[in-house]
Amino acid sequence: MLQESVVHRPHPALRPFVAAAVGYRHEGLPPGEHRGLPSPFLTVVVTLDEPLDIAAHPDPVQSPGRYDSLVGGLHTRPARIVHPGRQAGIQLSLTPFGAHALLGCPAGALASVDAPLEDLLGPSAGELVDRVRSAATWSGRFRALEAGLLRRLREEVPDPAEVREAWRLTTATGGRLPVSRLAAHVGWSTRHLEQRFRAATGLRPKEAARVVRFDRARRELASRSAAGRRLDLAGLAVAAGYADQAHLTREWREFAGLPPTRWLAAEFGFAQDTEAVTTALSAS
Repeated sequence: MLQESVVHRPHPALRPFVAAAVGYRHEGLPPGEHRGLPSPFLTVVVTLDEPLDIAAHPDPVQSPGRYDSLVGGLHTRPARIVHPGRQAGIQLSLTPFGAHALLGCPAGALASVDAPLEDLLGPSAGELVDRVRSAATWSGRFRALEAGLLRRLREEVPDPAEVREAWRLTTATGGRLPVSRLAAHVGWSTRHLEQRFRAATGLRPKEAARVVRFDRARRELASRSAAGRRLDLAGLAVAAGYADQAHLTREWREFAGLPPTRWLAAEFGFAQDTEAVTTALSAS
């Protein structure tokens, strides 16, 4: 059995838009299913061999599909990804404003959508996948992927500064600020902020706050489990900003499709996350 995860520090020019870059290779596992959960980041995946097999998308209207490369927008429902016991690729976590800067498309247009990378990049997407796959090392794969992104990088991001500031505050506070305070801070009406925020990110401000809160709770729960610590869901709920454990569990069922402990059991042994790090690489 092989479970390898490699964290890469993005190129300095990409860091405002790429929050994380992880290479993964899993082999010799029983065939299974992984849930792609809501988070504050868009997902870009470039596979190294087997296509990514999505059995159910966040938007149930979208048909299942297999992807050599993929862009997934912000969403509030889980995706279901099936695997035959092996998977390998690179996963990038993009900020909502990274969609415009690197893909030439507002994140709002990708809400709850999983799209082939070629839908956004055209024929150059296939060339990029080929270059990544032809590299013999993780550092070479990351260099190939970053070179393609740097060629597309736009210096000016058209998303409004007010939306970017509202997003920054939402993530910095763990989703604890009410929309009215966000609107007052940026000098807009609540309604105007909701409209512009959703157009730019794909989520309403309140949805974004819930996703940020859930993502923090998920990461903390995974960390406690990996360290063999007591889970203490009631304490976790309070620390993450939920009213109580019942509130946390309701949100978990909505975002993950399972309550917290069942999600842990379902995901144990197969995680495509930075928590499963075995090796770290610098951008140089």
